[in-house]
Amino acid sequence: MLNDNRPIYLDCHATTSVDKRVLEAMLPYFSERFGNPSSTTHLYGWEAESAVKQARITIAEAINATPEEIIFTSGATEANNLAIKGVAEAYFSQGKHIITVATEHRAVLDPCKYLQTLGFTITYLPVQPDGLIDLEQLRAAIRPETILVSVMAANNEIGVIQPLAQIGQICRERGVLFHSDAAQAIAKIPLDVEQMNIDLMSLTAHKVYGPKGTGALYVRRRNPRVTIASQIQGGGQERNIRSGTLYTPQIVGFGKAIELGLDLMASEQEYLLQLREKLWSLLNQLPGIELNGHPTQKLAGNLNVSIERVDGTALMLGLQPTVALSSGSACSAASTKPSHVLTALGREEKLAHASIRFGIGRFNTIAEIETVGKTVVSVITSLRQARNLPQNSLKI
Repeated sequence: MLNDNRPIYLDCHATTSVDKRVLEAMLPYFSERFGNPSSTTHLYGWEAESAVKQARITIAEAINATPEEIIFTSGATEANNLAIKGVAEAYFSQGKHIITVATEHRAVLDPCKYLQTLGFTITYLPVQPDGLIDLEQLRAAIRPETILVSVMAANNEIGVIQPLAQIGQICRERGVLFHSDAAQAIAKIPLDVEQMNIDLMSLTAHKVYGPKGTGALYVRRRNPRVTIASQIQGGGQERNIRSGTLYTPQIVGFGKAIELGLDLMASEQEYLLQLREKLWSLLNQLPGIELNGHPTQKLAGNLNVSIERVDGTALMLGLQPTVALSSGSACSAASTKPSHVLTALGREEKLAHASIRFGIGRFNTIAEIETVGKTVVSVITSLRQARNLPQNSLKI
């Protein structure tokens, strides 16, 4: 819970605060155990190397991988770029076709668009009105020249969880590599790269109460062994796949955040679901509020709604003193265009603009949720009254 004079924070899909237990684990590696993990000829380097090794083990075990399959990056954006561009460069002789989804994060869509300028063909699968892909459409989209399918685990705006195991099975049957952006999913839902037949997986720390600026890419080393071309050359760190001095404090924090997330997963997700249902019960008393995304196959802490008969900008301004949240992806917050995720669901532009993404987190309380719900209802009611529109009309 934040200080009373600050807004209630409900933007946990954008980022989360660093858990105090995570910060405590990180602190010694800034000033006491500050060695370079690549300097393996003295104590300082050994300390850092050991800490990085333990974090690598923790993260690998979280997704049922081996430590050698974890490549540390600066975050999920770099991991996505490394996976998509790295596969494209390594496998282009086998084909230049990649499949992804219209609702992916820009960190996937933009690298794909870049590859189009190099002669690659990209298929952008549509989604159904609930945000889930049609598995038969995926199956039909795979061609002999398809080298990669990239489908995110949990959507950053609407929280929808894709059927990873079924997608992985289709890809494995067709001999196509499967990449998943799991930035929003790690330590929130069970992930198993073996069971789900995932070949590459992008992760980050700051969505799960770890530090910003660190992430990882899982790269399968067996059945099949995946090859990717490095995008950063230099000192040869991370098996020559991602050069650069490892940021030991951040990596330690990443490992601790994942450890805590796994320990708390069951109870925390149950708690978040209770808060989400409470918030939805408060909002749903107003007419003209529509839920975005699948009602149940989604992250427990996600609630995304579109609100009829209000101006989106006025709504956000009206809520600002009380609650900190966003209308969509934080990475696209400066854009004046409606969310590409909501338009992919079939939402009209005006309705997509008048949408709110609530990201409920570990440190929110029921009292905060009640305050937010009542505030949102009050602001919407006031905005509609200001426009002198009847409250029981469901037309825009």
